Amino acid sequence: MIELTITQARQFILAKQGLLGGYRFSGKKGAYDYIRQAGCIQFDPVDVCGKNAELTLQSRVKGFQKTMLEELLYRDRLLVDYVDKELSIWPTEDWPYFSSVRELSRIHGESFPGFAELEREALTYIRANGPVSSDTLPLDGELFWHSSMHWSGNWHKNSKAARSVLEQLYTDGTLVIHHKTGSRKFYDLAERYLDPSLLLAAAPYEDEKAFLCWRVLRRIGALGLLWDKNSSAFLGIPMKADQRRQAFSALEASGAILPARVEGIKSPLYYRSEDDPLMQDVIAEKIDSKPRLEFMAPLDPMLWDKAMIAALWDFRYSWEIYTPADKRKYGCYTLPILWGVRFIGRIEMTADYKGRTLRVKNIWFEPGIRLTKRVQTAMDHAVTRFSRFSGCTTVEGLE
Repeated sequence: MIELTITQARQFILAKQGLLGGYRFSGKKGAYDYIRQAGCIQFDPVDVCGKNAELTLQSRVKGFQKTMLEELLYRDRLLVDYVDKELSIWPTEDWPYFSSVRELSRIHGESFPGFAELEREALTYIRANGPVSSDTLPLDGELFWHSSMHWSGNWHKNSKAARSVLEQLYTDGTLVIHHKTGSRKFYDLAERYLDPSLLLAAAPYEDEKAFLCWRVLRRIGALGLLWDKNSSAFLGIPMKADQRRQAFSALEASGAILPARVEGIKSPLYYRSEDDPLMQDVIAEKIDSKPRLEFMAPLDPMLWDKAMIAALWDFRYSWEIYTPADKRKYGCYTLPILWGVRFIGRIEMTADYKGRTLRVKNIWFEPGIRLTKRVQTAMDHAVTRFSRFSGCTTVEGLE
């Protein structure tokens, strides 16, 4: 087991994430390459200064524009919106891996009397008319129904029939999201957009244990380093503690992951064996460690395990969007500020898209952080970049 200092562990994670030194990812191809590396990035519809998936990419991808993600999803079809870590965005090439998830969804849908007839009506309409939303699909009434996917929010309640049927056919894999208008989803037949070699492919694993190992390995790769503990990094993977431990043991025994001991942390942290060349470069001080200042997304893959971030960085971040206003310590939608190998604070910004104005509402620095001229210059440049990403031409509130 290799021994790492806290600084080396940070450098490894940041280098793996493309957040240290020069940009590893650039343009639309870079956005796709990063998502392939991470496995998935979380989607959240809230847009205060950018949606979570967009914010995740802007911190890593040089020259990232929001239209790049839309094109990858809905024109190029290299990415797909689907369940993984909650509702996520992941490479379309991984479609066969989730065949058992779609099968469970189909079985779930069959348990509702009368649902099959409604699905037939919906599919007949879509085949004749193309993409639909819950507002344009002519199915009347409500259903006492809940989705098999907990992120949908339809748990044991009456739901509009059109919405229920569309979500069921979507989780079945019969439909995919054709496009979004704001937060409204439009669906169309998956067979019109996904290659038959993907739609008809058998699951590329022997059994559900192998699928579980694949998913755990994927999450380890998303963070870079991860421990064998209960963690929100595994959200969306249905497993108990003993199943998680067995998956880690199987992955280590197969050589897919390697352990590392980090100073001051009792539990070993694991990384993918394919990343060992990077680990050796970190240890040998052969990586580009020039600091960059970046604003991180609230649900960024690197932040999925907040306990591990606290242990490695002594930084405690909480997304306070659902915290009552009078109980918030910081702002409703704050973004962690990364400078080099340190989190130096958090920033709250809002984007007025109509007025094309980015407003910096507040900045909170961590204790002991000195706002040197170098840091201030880096902050100014980062805000300027962020305003371009947001489509804003004016910045207010930055002194």
